[in-house]
Amino acid sequence: MSHGSNHTSYVDIAALQKKARESGLTYNEAIAYIAQTTGGRGTNIYSDTDIDAVKRKNEGYNNQS
Repeated sequence: MSHGSNHTSYVDIAALQKKARESGLTYNEAIAYIAQTTGGRGTNIYSDTDIDAVKRKNEGYNNQS
């Protein structure tokens, strides 16, 4: 019993990979870029801020009073 046509599909994997590389950012790259440039909730995993350095800097401002 046959359902539908009986044909074989061919996908040029190399061409598909090339097109994907040239298409721009991946989903994860886009999410990281948005998080780094706009901030927001739950984006701290993408931050390159040195939290300890910020705390030290803030303590210096507080001690100047």
